[in-house]
Amino acid sequence: MRTTSSQKIKIGLFVVIGLVVLFLAIFLIGNQKSMFSSTFKVNGTFKNVNGLMVGNNVRFAGINVGVVQDINIVSDSTVKVDLTLNNNVKKFIKKDAKLSIGSDGLMGDKLIVISPGGIASHEIINDGGQLTAVNPVDVDKIIAKLTRVADNAEKISGSLSGIFEDVNQGKGTLGRLLHNDKMARDMEGTIEDAHKTVKNVNASTVTLHEDLKAAQNNFLLRGFFKKKEKAKQDSLKKVQKQAKRDSTKKADAAIKAQKEKDKANQQ
Repeated sequence: MRTTSSQKIKIGLFVVIGLVVLFLAIFLIGNQKSMFSSTFKVNGTFKNVNGLMVGNNVRFAGINVGVVQDINIVSDSTVKVDLTLNNNVKKFIKKDAKLSIGSDGLMGDKLIVISPGGIASHEIINDGGQLTAVNPVDVDKIIAKLTRVADNAEKISGSLSGIFEDVNQGKGTLGRLLHNDKMARDMEGTIEDAHKTVKNVNASTVTLHEDLKAAQNNFLLRGFFKKKEKAKQDSLKKVQKQAKRDSTKKADAAIKAQKEKDKANQQ
């Protein structure tokens, strides 16, 4: 079967379109992966890369500025991540910038985020330089902790449910108190007796105070209370005299010091 001219034209158009699409795809992918622009390299070390893969994007200020070039295990607790960045952002990345691992959206691919350094820093990172890496949060540990918290909350809620059920059924002291009218009345009587006891104590205190006043006016005990009051007054006078002497001494010392100062100034 011979190929007609129209078929040849269609095949030629299909090949041309395929080549154009291929070249566009290569250009777009290469441009995204910084294959056709001037680049420089930096690296950082993490304890856990948390699913990061070679070829993932690197972002600075929310903009894709490079890709993850390589990931190598250095030791049992260290993973080195090499990054290839566009040369036009080099002047913005200082030596104290930090690397962290983030996600492209809630469930997107992992990526490297470069956070700016301190405002006072002016030293630009060198080609092949190392940046400080911030290790990602271990999601598995957080989930394990949340699971334990949920289990404990379930146990506590179960225990509380059992306690409330016992109370509703009249079990335990609180349950019997809520469901037993006699016990409630007995407790009310106990509280009322306590109030009466307090009233009696207050009344006895007032009576004792009145008796003490009367004893002070009694001629048999009047001398005792007078001696006690006199001793109190003597003690107060002694304190006042001592305070007066101390004040006089301080005043004399101040006058003497002032005289010596004036004498020294005159000389």
